[in-house]
Amino acid sequence: MSKHFFTALALASAATVFAQGGGPDHPSVTVHGQVYTPRSILARNMGSTDDQTTQFPPHKIIGNIYYVGTKTLSSFLIVTPQGDILMNSTYERNVPVIQKSVSDLGFKFSDVKILLGNHAHGDHQEGDAAVKQLTGAQVVAMAEDLDALKAIKPGGKEHPVDRVIHDGDSVSLGGTTLVAHLTAGHTPGCTTWTTKVRDGGKDYNVVFHCSYRAGNTISPDAARQFERTFKVVRALPCDVPLGDHGAQYNMQEKYAKLKPGAPNPFIDKANCNLETDIQEAMFKATLAEQSAPKTQ
Repeated sequence: MSKHFFTALALASAATVFAQGGGPDHPSVTVHGQVYTPRSILARNMGSTDDQTTQFPPHKIIGNIYYVGTKTLSSFLIVTPQGDILMNSTYERNVPVIQKSVSDLGFKFSDVKILLGNHAHGDHQEGDAAVKQLTGAQVVAMAEDLDALKAIKPGGKEHPVDRVIHDGDSVSLGGTTLVAHLTAGHTPGCTTWTTKVRDGGKDYNVVFHCSYRAGNTISPDAARQFERTFKVVRALPCDVPLGDHGAQYNMQEKYAKLKPGAPNPFIDKANCNLETDIQEAMFKATLAEQSAPKTQ
């Protein structure tokens, strides 16, 4: 391959890292005995290029909720008698991967009636147009992320939006209701979704966390958004924490513990705020570093 190809590839990779928050690898924080830096969090979330596009074994999480994403980019299928809800299309190139996972679980991709997202970044919602084209699903978007979503146009495709929602609105299908909570900061319309499921004769609160990761520079507006977000998230009833990157809820470790007759590892009330603890600590440390007197 030509030198120009590799140069373009490097530039594209650099642009992706920059968009995701690349830059200085400080400050560092220690949360529950683990040290985190901005780059370590980003690497944990994204993994390698292969991780972002390689199918992770699709699996039942709890009730009618299934995982159909890649090794590092989450996509969830919520199955109902009246059709299914898909959350997070991820990259457009991953749509066939998601489609295969849905099929591997014994469901039909054409049964997807509603498409939701956590936030307007390409690694979570670039594939919306492709999913819409394949399924005819209604695409739902938080109002504050509308402009950013409209700017995501893979191959020049217009980004579909069929319903605009606001903080506290709900999306219902076939007896399942998901509530949208505006948890801005990472993006203006970053959305944390909650629902209740019944499993094994018990009811559980499920939280689909958005990313709460701040950038290397935090504006006053972003600071106010994050301060509100952390309060909102901590107040949410939670038994099953999920996230738009599997690492945010230790997906791979929990999946490895799935055994017939064993307790469901995804029921993890004790760690519902682990990711929030990490991101709030980094947020506070970044703010403190920003406000510290500059030495000559």
